[in-house]
Amino acid sequence: MTLLQIMGLAIVQGAAELLPVSSSAHVIVAEKLMGLDPAAPEMTMLLVMLHTGTMFAVIVYFWSAWKESFFSSKTAFIESAKRIIVATLVTGIVGFALKLLIEKLFMKNVPHAEIEQLFGNMSLISASLAVAGILIFYAGMKTREAALAHSVDVRQSCYVGAVQGICLPFRGFSRSGATISAGLLLGVSRRKIEEFSFALAVVLTPPVIAREAWRLLKDQQHVSAADLGGMFTPGILGMVFSFIAGLLALKWLSNWLEVGRWHFFGVYCLAASAVVFALHQVGV
Repeated sequence: MTLLQIMGLAIVQGAAELLPVSSSAHVIVAEKLMGLDPAAPEMTMLLVMLHTGTMFAVIVYFWSAWKESFFSSKTAFIESAKRIIVATLVTGIVGFALKLLIEKLFMKNVPHAEIEQLFGNMSLISASLAVAGILIFYAGMKTREAALAHSVDVRQSCYVGAVQGICLPFRGFSRSGATISAGLLLGVSRRKIEEFSFALAVVLTPPVIAREAWRLLKDQQHVSAADLGGMFTPGILGMVFSFIAGLLALKWLSNWLEVGRWHFFGVYCLAASAVVFALHQVGV
């Protein structure tokens, strides 16, 4: 990979990861347009590092708000932790159930079937983007003028966690877009659901990163330490750029969410779905 390719992918990942437009779909399309193989080990390593950069961007951006909402008192911390744990458990149950369903039913004729084998499927990415776009657009228009003031309770945490679980197997189904949209439709205030959605992301990201890193190491058992170091080095640079892009993306998202422009992200997802479908038709 060239320096320009690393920078380009880092910016795409950093911005799209935190905007409700699906980073995975954008990164896969960008890799294909650059002539790179999304399934190559070095690309897997780079993506793991880029996810790490955006996770740090989320922590830096929301830290002040989280201190006020989650760490203001012992009671607030316990209640917040309970809601996050409940949502994450529901995410795990729904996501794992979907993974088994897809691998055992829809991929039963595929040898050694793993859900990751579908991640580069452009038709599925296009469909997922379209579904996410419709959800975001509907939630944005439905709540555009609404005065939303509720905090996230345990029941709403379950719903948001379930929606997040549905997103996991489908590249193109934006996690932030779906969870924030679900919260808006449940009547949660814009600021509270944004904070909650990205708190879930920080909890969810390390296990996802660890899983991808483990899959890479397992597949590359005979690769030398020097080769692994060569795959790791570009990721450090990419992580810095994804961190910066992530901070800028979060400022954009927060602004549009607060001023009632959330539905525009849905319009973008629908347009992106059409572009991905067209690219697939011409063989990209």
